[in-house]
Amino acid sequence: MTSFLGWLSALVAGVFSAHVLQKLCFPFFWRDLVFLLRVIRYGVRLELFKLTSSVCTVLDRFTQQAQRIPNKPFVIYDGGVHTYRDIEQRSNRLANVFLEKVHLRKGDCVALLMSNEPDFLCVWFGLAKVGCSVAFLNTNIKSKSLIHCFNCCGAKTLIVGSDLAECLDGVLTSLLEDNIQVWTMKSQSEHTHMHTLLDKLDAASDQPVPAALHATTSLKSPTLYIFTSGTTGLPKAAVITHLQSLKAAAGLWAFGATEDDVVYIPLPLYHSAASLIGIGGTIHLGATCILKKKFSASQFWNDCRTHNVTIFQYIGELCRYLCNQPKTEVDKVHKVRMGVGNGLRQDVWREFHSRFGNIKMCEVYGSTEGNLCFMNHIGKIGTVGRSNFFYRLLFKYDLVKYDMVKDEPVRDQYGFCQPVQNGETGLLLSRVGILSPFFGYAGSKQLTETKLMRNVFVKGDTYFNTGDLMAEDQGGFICFRDRVGDTFRWKGENVATTEVTETLGLVDFIQEVNVYGVEIPGHEGRAGMAAIILRPGLVFDGKKLFEHAMRDLPAYARPLFIRLQEVMEMTSTFKQQKFQLVQSGFNPSTISDPLFVLDYQQKSYIPLTDLIYQSIITGERKL
Repeated sequence: MTSFLGWLSALVAGVFSAHVLQKLCFPFFWRDLVFLLRVIRYGVRLELFKLTSSVCTVLDRFTQQAQRIPNKPFVIYDGGVHTYRDIEQRSNRLANVFLEKVHLRKGDCVALLMSNEPDFLCVWFGLAKVGCSVAFLNTNIKSKSLIHCFNCCGAKTLIVGSDLAECLDGVLTSLLEDNIQVWTMKSQSEHTHMHTLLDKLDAASDQPVPAALHATTSLKSPTLYIFTSGTTGLPKAAVITHLQSLKAAAGLWAFGATEDDVVYIPLPLYHSAASLIGIGGTIHLGATCILKKKFSASQFWNDCRTHNVTIFQYIGELCRYLCNQPKTEVDKVHKVRMGVGNGLRQDVWREFHSRFGNIKMCEVYGSTEGNLCFMNHIGKIGTVGRSNFFYRLLFKYDLVKYDMVKDEPVRDQYGFCQPVQNGETGLLLSRVGILSPFFGYAGSKQLTETKLMRNVFVKGDTYFNTGDLMAEDQGGFICFRDRVGDTFRWKGENVATTEVTETLGLVDFIQEVNVYGVEIPGHEGRAGMAAIILRPGLVFDGKKLFEHAMRDLPAYARPLFIRLQEVMEMTSTFKQQKFQLVQSGFNPSTISDPLFVLDYQQKSYIPLTDLIYQSIITGERKL
């Protein structure tokens, strides 16, 4: 008996010691394990699709949900409730119209230019049902970029929302000359060459089109093209396969969401966050989403209370707008328990928690076209993701040393990159392999190649270059530090400096342009700034530059600041030097070059004075 009690005591002591050791040395062990098992479980399911050559796509999942829960609200928009059956039947009608009237066929690519509304989903699903791939067009893009988007993804048909038809006034002729048929979600149109869809819906059948039209046996088949800005200037069409869309659709579920959740989507559907994670995630769960045409800080919490929202999607800028709203007594009166998004600054994160309650903020890191995703399932403030030994076994990534002045990775004497130590900032690279393929961009192999780095650590290896500087601490938490190269982020959008440079370079008095992003206190991302050299004998014309930027650039890409220079500095590899310009910012008291600021009231770029500078720094001047 004494021996048994001794063994039992030893066992209890051992278990207790192991528990204490685990809490001290591996405090997130069980949460990591549960999360990782969910990821592995879903990954095995996707692998089974490969073995059986029978893929259950996001569209197939939606059809299943429409049969399982036909009367459950799927989308609530502007006070209207649209059930799973409603969206299923309307998308069936559209699919039949696309086959019989638009004469689309399996394999065609169709461009979609629509604002957030239920018909965005109906058109998207209707096109998918007839086997078409769909290119989501950014509603902010202008004429030159719009034409380019058709060329790179091969779309020969455009479907435009009723509220955006007038946006085509300047490019409709060019589209028609390129043999692109244009259809609008209207019953009638003033444009004789713009066909209408709504008048054909009533007579169309709501019965499903043959399933064989959209059936696929490969996870690698393209289903969407989502446009992203990059170093090549004009938008690039990132290829979104069924594999990527299915992975994204499981994001909310991986964070612990269920079919009882109500998801608030205020982000634009043409971006992957709202369409793939938000809508895809709602479908995967069989949940309900609240879709907003545009984000409104003043309506946000009232919407959440009215619809019993439990999860919302965000970008960092959105949370800052919410924190800037006047305080009320009901700030913490809501059922929101989780936010899913990216770009949330630590100071805003803490203020958001203090103001609105302990909502779990789940940061997601990953580009639309990228082959790597980090998910901060712990909710630790200031981190974009969580890694560990097992995650590294499944997804091979590395942080390597980066020379900010030369704007390139540091290579050793043998030409290989050098890993950084824990806690150090480095360029994030993700290895391209079977578990993490990179599908690249439509239209040009050269575009895809620009995002790849070869011979990184050994001869023959291939990595995807994220273009982001990150740091990983001893505990496996990953923090975003900065973007490098020719892209920066402003107002929740990626700005390609080369595209802005090419656009501004068309102004007659400009000889050379160097575009970059500068930090502004209290704002996420970086605001656009352009260093300009004037042509000999010509003078700076703020009004002409303003008109040019307004006409040819989306709002988020228009430079807020202009800096006139005599000479453009270059790197040793003859690239434009951006690092020193970024560091010097836009302070007129420390910069001797003439500075100008975008002014919408005067419709011009006006001199940036110390008074205006202070109003920007203090947040008095709206940007």
